[in-house]
Amino acid sequence: MTASTDTIAAIATPPGFGGVGIVRLSGPAVPALAVDLLGRLPAPRHATHARFRDTEGAVLDAGLALYFPAPHSFTGEHVLELQGHGGPVVLDLVLARCYGLGARPARPGEFSERAFLNGKLDLAQAEAVADLIASGSAAAARAAMASLQGVFSERVTALTEAVIALRVHVEAAIDFPEEEVDFLADPDIGARLAALREQLAALTASAGQGRVLRDGFTVVIAGPPNAGKSSLLNALSGEETAIVSAQAGTTRDILRSQIVIDGLPLHVIDTAGLRASGDSIEQEGIRRARAAVAGADRVLLMQDHSRLPPGPLPGAAELLQAHDLPLDLPVSLLYNKIDLSGGPAGLWDGAAEVPHIGLAVTTGVGLDALRAHLKDCAGYSAGAGVFSARRRHLDALARAAVHLALAETRLHHDRAGELAAEELRLVQDALGEITGAFTSDDLLGRIFTSFCIGK
Repeated sequence: MTASTDTIAAIATPPGFGGVGIVRLSGPAVPALAVDLLGRLPAPRHATHARFRDTEGAVLDAGLALYFPAPHSFTGEHVLELQGHGGPVVLDLVLARCYGLGARPARPGEFSERAFLNGKLDLAQAEAVADLIASGSAAAARAAMASLQGVFSERVTALTEAVIALRVHVEAAIDFPEEEVDFLADPDIGARLAALREQLAALTASAGQGRVLRDGFTVVIAGPPNAGKSSLLNALSGEETAIVSAQAGTTRDILRSQIVIDGLPLHVIDTAGLRASGDSIEQEGIRRARAAVAGADRVLLMQDHSRLPPGPLPGAAELLQAHDLPLDLPVSLLYNKIDLSGGPAGLWDGAAEVPHIGLAVTTGVGLDALRAHLKDCAGYSAGAGVFSARRRHLDALARAAVHLALAETRLHHDRAGELAAEELRLVQDALGEITGAFTSDDLLGRIFTSFCIGK
């Protein structure tokens, strides 16, 4: 993908009516277009009052014009922003006039794409622009701004440079076999590989928290009817989202609620009670419940503690099998109505297989422990200095970790320097995909077309 010579234009403000509407242009024809549209080229980086005129000289709108000459602009090209009145008709008239002067409609994300291609932003920073716009909480906005300012990219770059330095060291040993010193036996290489592992693990942990801040953490409440699932959804959301009734089978579809716990965005899903049913509508609700469970970051498998028979509690595997659920689910067992059973509140000590949490949803007992548990499951720490990240970043870091482990194997066990050097190159390539140092046109297309038009 190479930088375009076209001049592009788009409305940069949301659809609808507002006090101000912005038309943005970028490209080599901007100076000439500004003269035709405004009668003059505005002074660089100064807000200039101007009239936006049609081909006959009639005034379409009046407002502020801001001109940023290349390369000192967001895109690295000549950029003109026209700030007029925020009505859709008048904005369309100004935009149509720009098209008439030779500009073409901008694709979604094309302004940010040009900023990347012209070296104004790397790929992670460009993605952070979209993440900042779409942030659903103050913590997510701060994380996106950190990425936009280069925090994520700096850590990736530092790790990449360390990988390159080690790769150079290994390749030197390959290129100069006549040297008496066995470079591959140098204990310093093992120490450097261990340091790389630690850096990569720390970066992956931070990126994982950044991904949760961006995408949210999906929690599915599952279990038999009348265990208190809908009551728990209402308690966590603080709203009467779900109908609560003593009648079994009230919830027949999945119910969703978006909540935030100390800055952590949660997508909480209440599901139909899992049981054998001859009702076709309830069967469909149960099918949807199982589909939601399969896509959860965490499943809260809920039981009515007051109705369980005396004796040892069934294990997680036994409960999952009883409800025909996969055994490898990321699950926590919730025991509700401890106010009736006298069970302990909060996270139970001695829970062997998976976490056990006792609570009484109607009184609120144990809910704080559950909230803390969900933050732990998400790997989230409120106030931590994180950056925004995406699933593709985590995928790239995971591949880098695999190749780094293989590099160690090739060096220490196989004594194969050439193969170790190749694995280190693949580590470098995987890290390069994050910032765009190593990527494909197809990937860039998928990323930027997900942006809004005008950004």
